[in-house]
Amino acid sequence: MNSMESVPDLQKSMYMVVDGYPCVRLINISGEIGCSNPGRDKVVAPIVEYKNTKELTQPSAIFLSMDDVEGFFSRISKDSVFASNVGGVLVKSEDGIVNKLKGFSPAQKFPQAQFAPYANTTYEWNPIGSGIMWKSYNFPVFLLSESSTSTLQEIATKTDKTDKAYITNVAEFDLVMQTTKVGTHDSESCLREETCLPLGGYRQCHFSFLVHLRHKSVGLVVLVTIVNPWQGSVWSALPPINSSSSNQSKPIILAVASMDAASFFRDKSLGAESPISGVISLLAAVDALSHMDGLEDLTKQLVFLVFTGEAWGYLGSRRFLLELDQQSDAVYGLNSTLIELVMEIGSTGRSLSQGNKTFFAHTEFGVAFCLPVVFETDTKDMVSSGANEAFDALKLAQESLKSEGVTIAAASSSNPGIPPSSLMTFLRKNSSTSGIVLEDFDTIFSNKFYQSHLDDTSNINSSSIVAAASLVARTLYVLASNSKDLTSSSLESINVNTTLVEELISCMLDCNPGLSCELVESYISSKDTCPSHYVGVVLGEPSSTPYPDQVDDISRFLWNFLADRTSIPKGNTTVCSQDCGKKGGVCIRAETDQKGVCVISTTRYVPAYSTRLKFDSGTWIVLPPNSSDPMGVLDPVWTESNWNTIGLRVYTVQDAAYDRLVLLSGITVTAFAYFAIVLTRAYVTKALKQD
Repeated sequence: MNSMESVPDLQKSMYMVVDGYPCVRLINISGEIGCSNPGRDKVVAPIVEYKNTKELTQPSAIFLSMDDVEGFFSRISKDSVFASNVGGVLVKSEDGIVNKLKGFSPAQKFPQAQFAPYANTTYEWNPIGSGIMWKSYNFPVFLLSESSTSTLQEIATKTDKTDKAYITNVAEFDLVMQTTKVGTHDSESCLREETCLPLGGYRQCHFSFLVHLRHKSVGLVVLVTIVNPWQGSVWSALPPINSSSSNQSKPIILAVASMDAASFFRDKSLGAESPISGVISLLAAVDALSHMDGLEDLTKQLVFLVFTGEAWGYLGSRRFLLELDQQSDAVYGLNSTLIELVMEIGSTGRSLSQGNKTFFAHTEFGVAFCLPVVFETDTKDMVSSGANEAFDALKLAQESLKSEGVTIAAASSSNPGIPPSSLMTFLRKNSSTSGIVLEDFDTIFSNKFYQSHLDDTSNINSSSIVAAASLVARTLYVLASNSKDLTSSSLESINVNTTLVEELISCMLDCNPGLSCELVESYISSKDTCPSHYVGVVLGEPSSTPYPDQVDDISRFLWNFLADRTSIPKGNTTVCSQDCGKKGGVCIRAETDQKGVCVISTTRYVPAYSTRLKFDSGTWIVLPPNSSDPMGVLDPVWTESNWNTIGLRVYTVQDAAYDRLVLLSGITVTAFAYFAIVLTRAYVTKALKQD
């Protein structure tokens, strides 16, 4: 009380700001998913613990643990009366919950099944998937931070024990989506009314949000408007492509991975096992190959490509193929007709079993689109010659890694085809594409937390990622050299830096040190510490040559890392200048010392957004489906609703009936006091007159 000197001081003592991660409203061409306040106003509801609640008699804020989440949302879909009284949801963050749960995946059992290049779209790659993140909820949902969870647990416990029935602890949710306010419930209408933005990257996006600053038990809410950059795809060639040469006819080996993750909670999308373990494996493989001599003598061109937006209709890979068709600046130096093989590195962080690291090679099986296939022959005979060559290269790489317990096996013929992956995009574009997907699972996902906020570092093993990187690096070298005389000693000289892998894990998947780690800060000046791999939104028309402040930390780091590892020195030029961009030069590390280093490297950004979107006269327009583009016809055109602020706070209120009782008591006391004064004055006056 002694510290209260202003109205803000009073507010701080009354309201407790709660740190959390919201589930937000996402919109597609046909409807909505995700969460939002039901109307235009904040939601205020009393906090009740789900485990102590059988029925709800009034709108309430449900406080529940992770192991109750699936049961709760299942009840929501079945019990309309119960659902109508859910004012909001507060999900606990519990230490060690990953080890307690058998699994939790809010994704579908066959993620993005509509894009599969085969008929069996009822197959369950993700049998544990509940699909709850793909439904629409007209109430706010927040994942609490660990500190906020303990605070609210204490409040809930005190509420259960108190005998003061007139006092209630309430949660105030501010999760009002602009699409809800304006009534634009599909992508076409919300883009037209400018109440949403397309998912993807690049372009800077201005928006407001609540910054929660905590000091001991005091919470401070600050409204901030910032310029927020988002992700885009990155590709790089090893060795660099000589764009001035007329002879660019080397066959291309394309090694791809995906860097965007999805989650029920927007800003808690780490995706450690799926897909970031694959990205880290690819980066470590690039690093290992960069130390090899004679790369310019390879008979095939190695190209590394990291997509974003793959969790939302394969935005990155589809846009990349469109840019290839249009021969835009973003893919200058590449030719789609020269792509001989697509090798995708998927989930690689959970291959460890009894000391061995086993990976599975999934191939396209030569399947005709949308036609059932009966497997009567060995699957290896059914795949394309390019995939067969890749499998042989994998086996050769395995032989060189036998002492390290690394094995490779062909995926089961009982699978309908390749698992959900970017390779699906290439196959739907051209069914004759040779491709292979390297995964740490065979028939079903090994990741029990697929597209969940629980897919963090506790869900992966660094030695598994190192093994995958070694396998990928040696396989790519075998494929690119096209030499039948490769010896074990030449392959054994390709070694993955284990320390680099561990550093990449701590930089890209942890908050400590996170993006403030030494490796990242040697290339860029990061804007955030805690990484998130959510794809983000696009504000204006993306560019293939964006300014650094238009690109998010992860993409800028990947661009600099790949440009560095695949580069060759540019003559005597070291410090970047206006001449750096000539003859294939790029400027790396420019953010660290404002000077940078000029090197020759073929590393480019590629925009990632729906192929059915066009930016025209300052607004986004949804184009009609093109029958010649089967994936475009199926494109959901994902967008994210705009919002003004997102906030969550808790405070104590008294029951209205109790307030009325206090008011009535006050009036009664006042009336009695008035009559007592009148009577006393009359008595005193009379008594004084008698005297």
